[in-house]
Amino acid sequence: MVTFTEGAKAHVVAFLAEESEPLSVRIEVLDSSPLAPRYDLSLVEESERETDDQIYTQGEFDVVVPQASVDLLKGARVDWVESLQGSGFKVENPNIVPIGEGDAAGPVADRVKRVIELQVNPAIASHGGSVTLVEVRDDVVYLEMQGGCQGCGMAAVTLAQGIRRIIMENVPEIRDIVDVTNHDAGVNPYY
Repeated sequence: MVTFTEGAKAHVVAFLAEESEPLSVRIEVLDSSPLAPRYDLSLVEESERETDDQIYTQGEFDVVVPQASVDLLKGARVDWVESLQGSGFKVENPNIVPIGEGDAAGPVADRVKRVIELQVNPAIASHGGSVTLVEVRDDVVYLEMQGGCQGCGMAAVTLAQGIRRIIMENVPEIRDIVDVTNHDAGVNPYY
């Protein structure tokens, strides 16, 4: 069952107080990708509930979870957060761990780090770039490009024809390599 922290409950109750009719909170998983999990929280009328929705009571309000999201939200916690970027609900979900919050350690990760350190980074250093291992999950390597590679117009080619080949030749159990770099934030791309 998904739970709401006291702070999140207080904000839901405040939102519901502004409404003239009784509403419930609907929460569902829109995208369970570990690269960018997305959730939707909305207020719904009782007539908008589906027959297979799961209903949970959270004190003064009901939480409606569509059947497709029930297993993905088991043990999840909804909190209210305030930061410099703004305020809003945050879902902490043990079933969907975003890339980068996992561990970049272990025998396979250590071998990938060594290949990056000894072969990949020396090859791209002349362009002012470097690569960092973010995580290895399910035999997929998640990398972040930095320096001259971040925002470079040739980053996808460097990944596909250079980095991918080098890592997969040296660590054959890896089945894919994914670039999780925010290339829009690059300040000094090589190209």
